[in-house]
This record gives sequence, structure tokens and C-alpha cells, in this order.
Amino acid sequence: MTPMTADHVLSRLSARLREARQRQGLSLDAVARLSGVSRSMVSQIERGESSPTVATLWNLTRALQVDFAGLLDARHATAIEVVTAAQAPRIAGHGKGCRITILSPPEKAGRHEVYDIAFDAGGALDSDPHGPGTREHVTVLEGSVEVASGEEARRLGPGDTARYRADLAHRIRAADGPARVLLVVETA
Repeated sequence: MTPMTADHVLSRLSARLREARQRQGLSLDAVARLSGVSRSMVSQIERGESSPTVATLWNLTRALQVDFAGLLDARHATAIEVVTAAQAPRIAGHGKGCRITILSPPEKAGRHEVYDIAFDAGGALDSDPHGPGTREHVTVLEGSVEVASGEEARRLGPGDTARYRADLAHRIRAADGPARVLLVVETA
């Protein structure tokens, strides 16, 4: 087995960071915002023109959600990304009597978003219209909810899914007690 040279290590590191960024659909600017590392430095590292410090590398791996130790491993990193329940970000201050957990990656915000919403009895999430062509898909995991879009409303039970326009005022409300739904928002 051939020993790894500094150039080989930098080349592998550059390629792995670029692959991780592209796999997640992130721009250089997005990685810079998420990591606190300048866009020009991220670009230089990806081109193999700069050797990052351990602190810079740590910030980049956190932003890209890749394994720090696995970057230089000869085998490719795992194709399964895990976000534990404790790591999943939550949205506070929206709705009444509901807890919203963000399941989709941050770089998908505004394009394709996935949420787990737990409602207390009587809880509701009222939303103003989103951009033109936006649609939502709600699947009831537990309990029952009423979904309204514009003037139309439907009641859903466990396992039911509703797809509706979200470019109108819309609402999800727990119907008979606590409820839990999976919400997917697709922006046109």
C-alpha cells in the first residue's frame, strides 16, 4: 500500500468536501454562511489550493454534516445521514398549541420542506399564503385534524393525506384532541 503524501491528503480532502457540498445541493455561499468560513477560503480548499486548519475543517464538516474522521478514510463516507431527535431543529412561536420540528435539511428551505407537527388538543397552525404555486401535503400520523385552504376544509384521520394549495390562506387544526402530522411544503 502506497503511503499518503501531503498532496494526496489535500486532494482527497478537497474532493470529499466538494462532493459533500454538491450532494446536499449547497452553493459556496451557503457553505460559507453555515460554517462561518469565507466563500473564497471554501473555494480554495475545494480546489486544493489551501490547507485548512483543524478549526476550519471542523466548521466545514459541521456545516456539511459529514464525519470529520471519515473525510480522509479510503472508503467513501456512509450514504446514510442521521439527524437524531435531539439534533432536529424546532420552530418556536408559530401556531397555537403546536410544536414544529424541521426534518428537511436547511439548504432545502424555500424549495422542499418537511415538518413533524405535534398539536395539543385545540392546537392550530394558521398560515398566510405562500408564494404562487406552493402546495402542501399533510399526512396524519396520530389523532385527527381539519385542513383548510381558502374557503374549503376537510377532516382527516390517521393515515389520511391531503394535498392543497398553500398560495391561499390555509390552516391545520387538531380536531378531537391531540394530533400529529407530517407536513411537506413544495415551492414552485
